[in-house]
Amino acid sequence: MSSVAKAANKETAGGATRLVSHLARAFRERERLTQRELGAMLGYSGAAISALETGAQPASDEMLIKLEAVIGGGMGVFEAARELVRLDKYPAHFQDFVVIEQKALSLYLFETQVVYGMFQTEPYARAMIAGGFPVLSDQRVEELVEARMARTMLFDRDPVALIELILDESALRRDIGSKAIMREQYRHLAQLAQRRNVTVQVLPFDCGLTGENPGVRGGMYLAETRRHERLVYMEQQDESLLISDPTKVSTYSQRYAKIRAQALGPRESLGLIERLAGDQQ
Repeated sequence: MSSVAKAANKETAGGATRLVSHLARAFRERERLTQRELGAMLGYSGAAISALETGAQPASDEMLIKLEAVIGGGMGVFEAARELVRLDKYPAHFQDFVVIEQKALSLYLFETQVVYGMFQTEPYARAMIAGGFPVLSDQRVEELVEARMARTMLFDRDPVALIELILDESALRRDIGSKAIMREQYRHLAQLAQRRNVTVQVLPFDCGLTGENPGVRGGMYLAETRRHERLVYMEQQDESLLISDPTKVSTYSQRYAKIRAQALGPRESLGLIERLAGDQQ
């Protein structure tokens, strides 16, 4: 990693990341270990431990698990930090919603540009993040990919979350990375669509020929919280808006219902996705 990237990491590190850096050093010194000795026990170099303790390199999820096992002393500090450090890695504008997303009872998602984050494969996510602007360091790209993949835990959460995704057909047909990456993405999406708690539908290109296309104003994500509150989240050019006003939420919910009514049914949508993957004639 370049010195410029290290300096940037120190300046932008979140509170949880900085706290873990301090605790890692304190716990290591309590055990009277050098950075090289701790690194050897964890399977990392001494330089990697130094980068962790100075904030130049945030701890990966794997490193936090190993820190807990080796120097955690049964206190659960590094285990508890995993979710908080992961949250630090998300873009600032997304951090509020990702907490809502991961705790939601149900999600109703309409995406117009790309496959929605938690439905992405790792190669698709990496190609999309690396190909964006501003240009990111390789390390930051990997942090964002790791954080995005962590969101997929919601599919298997207990209690089960109900997740509904409507993709504009343009999001499906927009190539990201390579044809091979897209085939893998289509197959992954088809597998998710067949889960009992997941529904995937496609809003077709020609839906406007009927005189109605309620999806032209862009994507939106509706979430139902555990307290049965309903929220709407929207993004545009790295800016975000979280709406809780009941009147506005009602309007967006009605718009989403119209989008769903115009979309292909789940079976038709699955057939289209499988055809794009080349798995169905």
